[in-house]
Amino acid sequence: MAAFSGVNHVAFSVRDLEVSTRFYADVLGFLPLLDFGYGRVCMDRESGFTIALIRHPNGSSDRFSELTTGLDHLGLAAADRAELDEWVERFDAAGVEYTPIQEQPLGWHLNFRDPDGIALEFHAPSPMYAAALADLRSRDVPDSEIREVAEGMLGSEVVARP
Repeated sequence: MAAFSGVNHVAFSVRDLEVSTRFYADVLGFLPLLDFGYGRVCMDRESGFTIALIRHPNGSSDRFSELTTGLDHLGLAAADRAELDEWVERFDAAGVEYTPIQEQPLGWHLNFRDPDGIALEFHAPSPMYAAALADLRSRDVPDSEIREVAEGMLGSEVVARP
């Protein structure tokens, strides 16, 4: 049976390959791995996740807007709140545009933008959410139980029901 097994990569249209490659390499620590002339592929060494940066010949020179149909933002994983603080220090040193760390019921998030304005986010799970995810991943859990866990954390008004 066909099944979704994870995220392999994301591809972004960019205005300047050099500027974008430097951002993903120097600021986020990705390894520039492939260069196709019109595009580059950068890989996170730890996870193997790749970001393709594509410069389309007739591409728009407009800055990204999450208000346009399509991508809203890309969420990246952070281990914990302390790691988000380390990212803030790195962003300050590199002059990266970001908003202050926000606390939510499921953890903390740090929103920032790449040189094209593409919206990115680091999310660090709360201890309760991290424990719930670890438990749910460790065994075969019926959908109803997953919804019950979500309801316990966030309330019934936001949990989708079939």
